[in-house]
Amino acid sequence: MTDVIARIKLKGKNFEIMVDCDKAVNFKKSGKKDASMIQDALAIDVVYNDYKKGFKASLNDLKDAFKTEDVYEIAAKIVSDGEIQLTQEYRDKEREIKLKQIITFLAKNCVDPRTNAPYTAERIASAIKQAGVKINENQNAEEQALQIIRSLETTIPLKIDTKKIKLIVPASYTGQIYNLLKNFKKEKEEWLSDGSLSCIINLPAGMQLEFYDKLNGMTHGSAITEELK
Repeated sequence: MTDVIARIKLKGKNFEIMVDCDKAVNFKKSGKKDASMIQDALAIDVVYNDYKKGFKASLNDLKDAFKTEDVYEIAAKIVSDGEIQLTQEYRDKEREIKLKQIITFLAKNCVDPRTNAPYTAERIASAIKQAGVKINENQNAEEQALQIIRSLETTIPLKIDTKKIKLIVPASYTGQIYNLLKNFKKEKEEWLSDGSLSCIINLPAGMQLEFYDKLNGMTHGSAITEELK
């Protein structure tokens, strides 16, 4: 268990708390802001303006910034919306987990285009190391894998098994969906007269279920999709 600082700046003032690194990150990832759930992560039931100097935040400052004096409600807000100072050990652990996810994805979806034979996870891992690819522990594993393929082309020939998907996204959702589509190769893109987006993308076969889940969630099932042969 390692305690770290979590902080946020509101109303021109810094507010800091001490939290257990793993528990605070898990709380933040959960997306929940229930004050009762942050108690286990909070190392000290005190809010500071500067923890290292021992300067505690005044009740007036807390009321002004958070509209409450409740330390747990304040802590939940700081962890959810603020910054957690992660330890190097935690970053290294997360990076290793993300690397394994990337290797699994590439081994599952990529083949040698010369023979159509799949690559082993060991061969993929070796190629990533050879290419000196840097792993971002904060970025989605599948998104990184698609970007990494280009970096590995000088080390091993890779071809990813893809499906050609045509989709039409209603105008009200194009902003969100455009961000989702940016990591996939587009064969065609057209803005329709009603503001809808029509495009054809090459989608890795192993990402189909996840992609459709995200697409339907973002558009509330209103996007139209068709797999093209």
